[in-house]
Amino acid sequence: MSAVQAFGSSLATTLGAIPTGLEWEQADTEIPRTCWQFPVVAVPDCYQHEDNQETQSTMRNTTEHLDNDKPEPFDSAALSIEMLKAVVDGETYEEVATRFDKSRTAVERRIKTLAAHLTKVVGVQGLNEEGTAFVRRLRNHRKAILAALQVFDPYIAAQAREPRVLSEQDIELAVSRIKRRSSRPWHDIALFYLLFATGARPLEIARLEIRDYLDADGGIRRKSLMRSEVAINGRSRALYFASSHLDEALANYLQERLAQNLGVHQEETFGGFDPMSRLFLSATGEGFKIIPYLEKGKTRYLCRPILETYDKLFRYAEIKDVSARSSRRTVAARLHARGADLHQIGLLLGISEPSAVRALLPKPKPSLSDLVDELV
Repeated sequence: MSAVQAFGSSLATTLGAIPTGLEWEQADTEIPRTCWQFPVVAVPDCYQHEDNQETQSTMRNTTEHLDNDKPEPFDSAALSIEMLKAVVDGETYEEVATRFDKSRTAVERRIKTLAAHLTKVVGVQGLNEEGTAFVRRLRNHRKAILAALQVFDPYIAAQAREPRVLSEQDIELAVSRIKRRSSRPWHDIALFYLLFATGARPLEIARLEIRDYLDADGGIRRKSLMRSEVAINGRSRALYFASSHLDEALANYLQERLAQNLGVHQEETFGGFDPMSRLFLSATGEGFKIIPYLEKGKTRYLCRPILETYDKLFRYAEIKDVSARSSRRTVAARLHARGADLHQIGLLLGISEPSAVRALLPKPKPSLSDLVDELV
């Protein structure tokens, strides 16, 4: 029996022992989207924002910026408001970044976050939350945005805003929707579960290889290692694969890869897979394209395809106020609920500052009885 056949048999045995946990409906076929395939060397037209001048020569967000767990201080809310006003008045992101001595990416992130929050808290006539991603739409609704800003109190909004933490039922419902709507359900479900089972960041997930998940004998590495070259901060940390739901999704996905002969080798190790092959491959056998670039003298990395993929998965899941970045709040909250301390949570998520870990945790709300006790 070949290594590939042996691993296929092992997977079948493993799948038979794992409860599905969900009765999924038959997966629907996703409408083909030719622009979605990766790797992406140049930004295709269908990925560009409506204002081509703003985006043809710049990239949307670095994964490092998206995965910065330290909260933006609301003392800078006034600065974000001024940036938004400048953009709707016609300045480009680059011009605003130069004027305020910020990176272009940081300016874009601030403006889009503020604009989206403005539509939810106050409301902007003619503009929905999705429309805030396009600078042209922001400018088209300049008067409505300026009117909304006049009654917008960022400090009250910040106090009222609670980070969303997903329950087990939320995640199950999300997975069932992804399975129905995705053209590659096991690939996408495995990507979704990885966020919540490991707390890894999108760029880190894009960098994972077969050897990070499987050992030489083809078994799952329950206690693995987030290698330094995989971790965003360049420091290795523990990586655990301890979820039966993730086991099932990855087993099915890897079985599909074997059938398609993607990332395999002839040796009887690692279940027949090339250990250096990326854990997640496109339908054509390519890994997520990661692009290095310089910013203020430092090398940073962008993996736009995985960010686009996660955006798609959260749209399929119909989950609002949660993203690949904010999913780490769910991981932190669930670990904390199980008794983990700040140090343990920080070790798993790769965060060294206790204050940054604490910021991820939902603030406990007192009961009504506690609130009214001895009011006078």
